[in-house]
Amino acid sequence: MTVSQTLPELVHAAQITAKSSQERISEILKLAEGQTLSTAQIEGMTSETRAIELAAVDIFAVFEARMQRHFKRGPLSRKAKEALLAAGNAHLADRLHQYYLAINVLKHGTGASYRELLNNKSTLIVVIRTADTADKSQDVPTTLVDVTAPHFFEGLSETILEASHFLENR
Repeated sequence: MTVSQTLPELVHAAQITAKSSQERISEILKLAEGQTLSTAQIEGMTSETRAIELAAVDIFAVFEARMQRHFKRGPLSRKAKEALLAAGNAHLADRLHQYYLAINVLKHGTGASYRELLNNKSTLIVVIRTADTADKSQDVPTTLVDVTAPHFFEGLSETILEASHFLENR
């Protein structure tokens, strides 16, 4: 029987996956040199973007599963946000909530979480309006949350680790 990995180990593995995909996206864009992307390049970018999305959804699900034991019942993200706010850690509570919304949008598409992100003035998450996703003139993969934005995955990872540290030590 193998020993299960710790949350920090799993976050680190997810970061490696996301960074690798981000580097491949950068290589594709560099090779295109501002020209229209080829079908193969578009497919490559789509594949790498999806890999980052899946890594983000997966690591957030692991975070929720591992931290749920700190609360009797109810949605972890809401309970964790309340605990963080009660402890005076509003900044971390807001970041956790923003990433929770982003993950919900990645999983479910447009809906309440998407509308809340659109109405939010935070620059933490880059939200793409649905009208923008219908515009295929750029010939690049489209999504509702830009997981390829600088610092998206790093911020998600940092937030998960800080929130788990808080929950484990309160």
